[in-house]
Amino acid sequence: MLQLVFDKAKVYIPMADLVNKDDEIKRLTDEIDKTKFEINRAESMLSNEKFVSKAPAQKIQDEKEKLEKYKSLLVSLQDSLEKIKNM
Repeated sequence: MLQLVFDKAKVYIPMADLVNKDDEIKRLTDEIDKTKFEINRAESMLSNEKFVSKAPAQKIQDEKEKLEKYKSLLVSLQDSLEKIKNM
C-alpha cells in the first residue's frame, strides 16, 4: 500500500493492483546484484595501492563518492525489496 500524505488529506493506493510482485522482486534483486558489483569494484580500486599512488586525487575522490552513493542505493534497494516481499 502506497500512502501519500498532504496537508489536508491522505491518499492510499493499493500497490498489488499496480505492480507485479514477482517481476518487481526480480528487478530489485537484479539491481541489488549490480549495485553490490559496483561496491566491490570501487572498494577494490580504492584498496589497490598502485591505483591510489598513481591516480589523480580527483579520480580517487570520485571513486569514494561513487562508493558512498552505491552503498546508500544498496540500503534503499534492500529496503524496497523487503517491503515488496511483505506485500
